[in-house]
Amino acid sequence: MIIDLQKFLQEEETFWKELESGLNKIESEPEIKMTLDEVKRFQYLYQRAAADLAKITTFSAQPEIRHYLESLVARSYGEVHENREKPHRFSPLKWFFVIFPQTFRRHIQALLLALAIIMAGCIFGGAAITIDPDAKAILIPFSHLQDSPTKRVMEEETNKEDRLQNTKMRGTAFYMTHNTHVSIFMIALGATYGIGTVLLLFYNGVMLGAVVLDYILASQTTFVVAWLSPHGVIEIPALLLAGQTGLVLASAMIGWGERVPLKSRLRKVSGDIVTLIFGIALMLTWAGFIEAFISQYHEPIIPYALKTGFAIVEFIALVLFLGLSGTKRNSHGQ
Repeated sequence: MIIDLQKFLQEEETFWKELESGLNKIESEPEIKMTLDEVKRFQYLYQRAAADLAKITTFSAQPEIRHYLESLVARSYGEVHENREKPHRFSPLKWFFVIFPQTFRRHIQALLLALAIIMAGCIFGGAAITIDPDAKAILIPFSHLQDSPTKRVMEEETNKEDRLQNTKMRGTAFYMTHNTHVSIFMIALGATYGIGTVLLLFYNGVMLGAVVLDYILASQTTFVVAWLSPHGVIEIPALLLAGQTGLVLASAMIGWGERVPLKSRLRKVSGDIVTLIFGIALMLTWAGFIEAFISQYHEPIIPYALKTGFAIVEFIALVLFLGLSGTKRNSHGQ
């Protein structure tokens, strides 16, 4: 086929530039939504450029034009036939309100297992304190909890001074780092095929059960509820999420008969594990602030009813957030 090269270039260059401009826009804004007319126009320009490339291939005197068209057609082909999910710009709000709760619900069975393990630990710790009160020295490794609950409550309620004055941020940092350390350790122990995660969950349950029942047996139920609940309604679920994450990792390690390489199984859950870790960190940050600024203050400084009411509001908000956030469907039901 004989064509007038100069006339051909003059006529087609406008279409090439239009296609190149469209490609640049698509590649720089991967989230852009094209209208039906724009898609049809892009398809037309792509097919025209491909036809032009076939025509100009015979012209050895114009290698730069041929290379330009080859690049243009290759890029267009990639966009037209692309079937991979394109990367999206990270949105903190979308991550927090959609991705995090959806990830949590996707592994709800692991959470229920973690809850069962920690409840078993609570029952064991409470039973041990009931049968042998001297076991408290072993089950509760915190010195300030070794004394009689009645004695501690009396000291707390008669001390009207702000004993945490100028140290609240230091206390917040301590609670955050300590609890985060425990949570990350629990998650990492999932690499032991879940054995370490299960043991640490059970042990934390034992401590919690021993402390709570120790105060209940001393008729200090109101105090222990008002003391632990403001931060505990967030901290304990965060601990459960850490156990959930460790069990997700353990499940990927075990494989449960899947004929998939370990590397592939770990890659499949890696995104969910990272999401849960960051969610846990946010929860523990909040719990650290509450523990330092609210939980450590008792009557008459902060009424127990106010602390308990605040904890109830927190817990309801957390349940609604993790249970419902990110469940809204669009008008197409997708």
